[in-house]
Amino acid sequence: MRRPKKRTYGAMADINIANLVDVVLVLLIIFMISAPLLQSGIEVELPKTRAAVIEEEVEGIVITIDAKGGIYINDVWSRLENFEADLEEAMSIKGTSTVYLRGDSAVSYGTAIGVIGRLKEMGIEEIGLVTAKIEESSKYKK
Repeated sequence: MRRPKKRTYGAMADINIANLVDVVLVLLIIFMISAPLLQSGIEVELPKTRAAVIEEEVEGIVITIDAKGGIYINDVWSRLENFEADLEEAMSIKGTSTVYLRGDSAVSYGTAIGVIGRLKEMGIEEIGLVTAKIEESSKYKK
C-alpha cells in the first residue's frame, strides 16, 4: 500500500490588502456621514456685531431661542410655563448660575426681553448674550 505524500506548507509572503482597503473605505464613509450629525445645538442665525469675542471658557447654561420663538435649555425644548423649573433643574445638575442667551436674529425683541426678565426675576445676574462677529475683509483695514 502506498503512503500518501506528506504535504508541506510554506510561508505566504503576499498580503491581501483589498479587504483592508474595503473596510477602511466603509469606515471613512460612515464617519463622513455621521460627523455633521455630532454637532450639537439648535440651528440659529446669530445677530452679527463688531464687539470683541470673549475667549475665556466659562461653563454655563445655554438658553436658545429659535426663529419660531421656541425656547431650549441646553438643547432641550422647554415650555414657557415650565421654564423656571426646567432652568433650576439644569442649573442644579451643572452646578452653575451663569446663563448664555443665544437668539436667532429673526426673534422679536419682546421675546428676548421676556426671557431676560424671567432670568432676572429668578435672581440670575450672570447673563451673557451670544452673538456672531462680523467678518471684515482685511482689504479695507489699515
